[in-house]
This record gives sequence, C-alpha cells and structure tokens, in this order.
Amino acid sequence: MLWIATAMGAVLTFLTQALLARKLGPSEYGLFASSLSTITIVASLAGFGLPAYWLQVYGVEGWQANRWLGPSWRFIVISTVASLVLIVVWSLAGATPDARPILLLLLPLVFGVLVVNLISSQLRLEERHQSLAWWQLITPGGRVLVAGLLWLLPGVDGRVAAVGFSATSILMVMLAWPELRAMMRGDIQLYGHGPRPEQLVALPAPSMGRLWSLSWAYGLDASLYTIFFSISIVLLKYLSGNAQAGIFGIALGVMMAIYLIPTTIYQKFLLSKLHRWAAHDTDKFWKAFRYGSMAMLALGLLVGGALVVVSPWVVPLIFGEKYHQVAQVLMILAICVPARFLCTVMTTALLSEKHTRYRVGATGFNALVVVVFNVLLIPHYHVMGAAFATVLGELSSLLSMYLGVRRFHAR
Repeated sequence: MLWIATAMGAVLTFLTQALLARKLGPSEYGLFASSLSTITIVASLAGFGLPAYWLQVYGVEGWQANRWLGPSWRFIVISTVASLVLIVVWSLAGATPDARPILLLLLPLVFGVLVVNLISSQLRLEERHQSLAWWQLITPGGRVLVAGLLWLLPGVDGRVAAVGFSATSILMVMLAWPELRAMMRGDIQLYGHGPRPEQLVALPAPSMGRLWSLSWAYGLDASLYTIFFSISIVLLKYLSGNAQAGIFGIALGVMMAIYLIPTTIYQKFLLSKLHRWAAHDTDKFWKAFRYGSMAMLALGLLVGGALVVVSPWVVPLIFGEKYHQVAQVLMILAICVPARFLCTVMTTALLSEKHTRYRVGATGFNALVVVVFNVLLIPHYHVMGAAFATVLGELSSLLSMYLGVRRFHAR
C-alpha cells in the first residue's frame, strides 16, 4: 500500500506542477514556487522535530513514553505560534511586494505541515501502513484538484493558487482533528511492545526544559534539512528573478517526487522499526543497514540513469517549450539521485542521542554548502548554478553521513 501510495503521490505532484506551470507561466509560477518554499522552510519550525522525537522515545520506552505527550502539546503550540509570527514579520518587512500577499495567503500551510507530521508519526508508531498510505495521498490529491480547477478559470495568478493550497491544508486539519484528540489523551495503539499494561509505572512527566534539551536536535535537523532542499528556489528568486525560480521549481519538484522512494521505505515504513531494533535487536538493525545500502545504491543508479534518458523528451511534452531548460537542469540533478538514496540509509545509522551533535552539525554544514555555492554561482550561471550547488550539497551530505558511520560504528 505504501508503494502504491508513493507512486500515486509522485504522479499527482507531477501533474499538479504541470498544470500550474502551464497555467501561470515561468515568472508567475516561479513567484508562487519560491513563496511556497519559504513557507515550507518556516513551517518546519512548527513542532520543531517532536514528531520525529516521538519515534525515538517510544522505540526506547514503549508504553511509558505517553508521559511525554503533555509537555509535547504545550511545546507544539508555542513553536507553531512562533512559526506564524516569523512568516508575518518576513512578509511585511523582508519579502518583495509581489511575494507579500502570497506568503500571507499561504499561512494555513503551517498547520497542514504540522498535522501531516503528527499523524504520520502516530501511524508509524502503530504500524498502520495502509492508513499511512492513504494519509500521505491527501495533500497531493487535494493540490491536484486545486490545480485542475485553476486550469479551468480565467485570469488565475499565484494568489489564487495560494488560496487553493491553503484550503487543502485546512481540510487536512479537519480530517486530522479526531486523531489528534485521541493522541492528546494518550490513545496510541503502540505496535511492537506487547499489549498495553493494565497499570503503567508512575514516572514523572518531563518538564518543558527537559523535552527541549532532548528534542531540539530533531527540530534543528528537520529545519536544516528543509533549508537544504528548498533554499535554492528562494535564492533564485531574489538573485536571478521569478522566471529562473520557476524553472528550478519544476526540476526540484520532479526530484522531490523521486525522493519519495527512499522516504517511503525509511521514514514511513522502517523508521519506527529501526528505532526499536537499534535499542533491542542490534543484529537485525545492522542486517537491515547492510542490505539496504546495497539495494538503495543500485536503485538510485537505475532511477538516476532513467532520469537522464527521459528528461529531454518528456519535459517539453508535459510542461511545454517555455520550460525546455528544465531538462538540462534535471540531467545535472540526476547525479543527486544515487547520492540521496544511499545517504538516506547512512542517516539511519545515526539515530540515537549520542549521534545528535554530529548529525545536526553535518546537516548544518551541508545546508551551508548549498547556500554558499548558490550565492556564488547563481549570479553568473543562474538556474544551472543552482543545480550545481545542489549537486555539491548532496555529495557533501553523503560524505558527511558516511564519515559519521565510520566514526561511530567502526565494524
């Protein structure tokens, strides 16, 4: 079910991009895509890594981890409000006049991103893979419906698209609310830790300070990871113009659809298991790591090669001749595919708290590599400069995760 949903999600995302790109044109689509990327970066602060931390703490503590839920909800409220305030301040004080209304209209996406992460973590803890498969289809499904409706309307611009995307996020919140209420009460049907005990050991609920001290790395890692993937579109808008951002936005959207493959395997299917195995069955953990490394490298090379072959004739056919440069960008970004697939496996060996500082430091360094090379290359090479900066960032990411595995797990 997860594989089917991943394939369908990739197709829906691709179709959404094609419809919006053809309807809006390179410049207006670039304005919308760069604004969407800005919102995505800031929205990663909502919850600030708590959904990912839940996978770790439940994997170690089992049913006892329900004691973390109370302070978690208070932390989520504070971080979400901070995200909204940051977007409003940037919109009014830092964004260009053409981006300001779109950014403000996209504010509900913060809530959409948050509930997607929260419910996904719950479903992974419960190993309800069929429900997770359906859940991950709601956002791309809603957005493709919005894009289809916009295609039928005259005089559509980025602001209208922003309203449609925000409506999808509001729908996500409404659908998630019953599950969220159950989570607030600790009603999580935890899988892999035996039946729920009749009476849990009375352990004290951690303080907000304790929660922050243990979870900050997950939030910072997620935020830096989002910057790593999304900052190029934003910098292209401000350094080279909306049209160049639109070209790269299409290419990056294709790459993100491809990256759903390792994300589905490791983030949606295996991550809760890997946390459990790392704590209670190390032999199984390392067996999964070894076979996963070989399989993902082979699959990444196959997919990257296919991207090089099909891009020159598929891109003009789907997106139109105005976007012919997207094919050139994708042929460069194809180098990233095997690197990202293998890097995803390497990262799973750095899950525990003792790896926190290294993992966050490496992710921060890799994000800095992308930002610096974008700033250096975009003024001279425009969208191709952003593509080369992304490749360098991916290679840096793979190398840093490999060195981390060698450092902490010499075997």
